[in-house]
Amino acid sequence: MKLAIFSTKSYDKEYFEKLKPNSKIEVSYFKTALNEDTSKLSKGFDAVCVFVNDRINRSVLSKLKKNGTRIVALRCAGFNNVDLKAAEEFGIKIVRVPSYSPNAVAEHAMALILTLNRKTHKAYNRIREGNFSLDRLTGFNIQGKTIGVVGTGQIGKAFCRIMLGFGAKILAHDLYPDKQLEESGIEYTSLDELFEKSDIISLHCPLTSETKHMIDEVSLDKMKNGVMIINTSRGALIDTKAAIRALKSKKIGYFGIDVYEQEESLFFYDHSENIIEDELIMRLISFPNVLITSHQAFFTREALEQITATSYQNIIDFEEGRSLKNEVKQIK
Repeated sequence: MKLAIFSTKSYDKEYFEKLKPNSKIEVSYFKTALNEDTSKLSKGFDAVCVFVNDRINRSVLSKLKKNGTRIVALRCAGFNNVDLKAAEEFGIKIVRVPSYSPNAVAEHAMALILTLNRKTHKAYNRIREGNFSLDRLTGFNIQGKTIGVVGTGQIGKAFCRIMLGFGAKILAHDLYPDKQLEESGIEYTSLDELFEKSDIISLHCPLTSETKHMIDEVSLDKMKNGVMIINTSRGALIDTKAAIRALKSKKIGYFGIDVYEQEESLFFYDHSENIIEDELIMRLISFPNVLITSHQAFFTREALEQITATSYQNIIDFEEGRSLKNEVKQIK
């Protein structure tokens, strides 16, 4: 079994080498993302392993099929970048890592909330410059606030438990309510009611045709003035232009994102010596009440170990003809 890993960073190689199983898997690493232009690199590889910003559309899958690739292993939970219909037509299996340390992402969402609220990033910079003033560093207590959680899968569930520890009231929305969360005092409600009543809204749902731009002009108009919005899921859940307008009007009081709908050519790369031409992200960066991290919510040792181990196991199960418990199929 020959495996090509695309979008490889130093930490990917470190963990894939460290956790490489005692099996006949030959691994090659490519720094480039997988897309129409780079799909030729897959020639001769039985399997390819990709990440969130690799492009697995019909054109790429067609080329993978011609090059002999039989399985695409996503080292992430989301699969919105994959054309599942085309994959089925070409007979290429798609597998993913459905759960990798949900607490890692949930804790990062909490970090965004605390940083935006208590302005610790600004205090850090002030102190380094000898400025010990507390002016404009006022925050608010999370205890007693209403937190809206959209999506209560493994990550959303972990986030709810963290917020319960802070003494917050939690409103949740999910197509499949979790009984354990309900028993712990969390109230499931409609999206409209969640938007209307929440002081903080945190997104933990997948990106689908139904959830794309779920935060837009209409939904923002329903929210409290000064609402805090946190997104550690997928960038396109939020209409960025609408968010910028809401920041300007002060409808959004705090905005923390670890994902961005045009992140593909930005995130995971060093642009410090370049002119960034994305006007929307530059506009976001200019707001003092916006905090952006570069898709790092998953980035813990525990998560990297789980991602690597599950990716290898998915490929081994395929090679040995076992059932693929983490296979992703088109919903018919």
